[in-house]
Amino acid sequence: MSVDDPLLISLQALLQSERTASLGTLSNQGLPVVSRVPFAICPEQASIIIHISEMAAHTRYLLQRPDASLMISQSEHGQDAVHDLPRVTFQMLARKLEREQPDWEQAKQAYTARFPDMEFLSSFTDFHFFALDLVRVRHIAGFAAARTLKPELVRALLAEPVT
Repeated sequence: MSVDDPLLISLQALLQSERTASLGTLSNQGLPVVSRVPFAICPEQASIIIHISEMAAHTRYLLQRPDASLMISQSEHGQDAVHDLPRVTFQMLARKLEREQPDWEQAKQAYTARFPDMEFLSSFTDFHFFALDLVRVRHIAGFAAARTLKPELVRALLAEPVT
C-alpha cells in the first residue's frame, strides 16, 4: 500500500516511533483494567503483537475474554500541547499464539527485532505472544483531526515493512 494520505502517514509514524501502549482488559467482575505494555508490529500477520506473562492480571483476563482495547499515544515532551498529541485507540480481539507455530515464530521475530534485549523472555513458558486483531480504529492525528478508520485500511498499513 502506498501511503500518501498525511493522516495515515501520521498514524504510521506514531506506530513506528512509540514502543508502549495502554492495554485495556476486563476483570472477572467486568471492571475495566488498564496496564502499560510494549508492542511490536508483525507485517506478516498485519497485526500488533504483545508479549506478556501469565503472572500479570491482564494476561489472565485476555485468556478468559479476548476483547481488548489498546491506546498508543505520542509521548509528551514538556511544553507540548497535550490536546495536539497524536493517538490511536484500537478495539481488538486478542489471539494467543501457540508456541513454535509459524505465527508464533513471526511474532517472536517482530517483537525481538524491536526489543532485542528481551529475546530471552520468549523461552519462558509463562510468557505468551498475542496477536491483537483489529475490530475498530479511532485515530486522532492532532487537535480537530479525529476520524474512525476502516480496520482493513489499518491492516494494510500494518502489513507494510517496518522502516
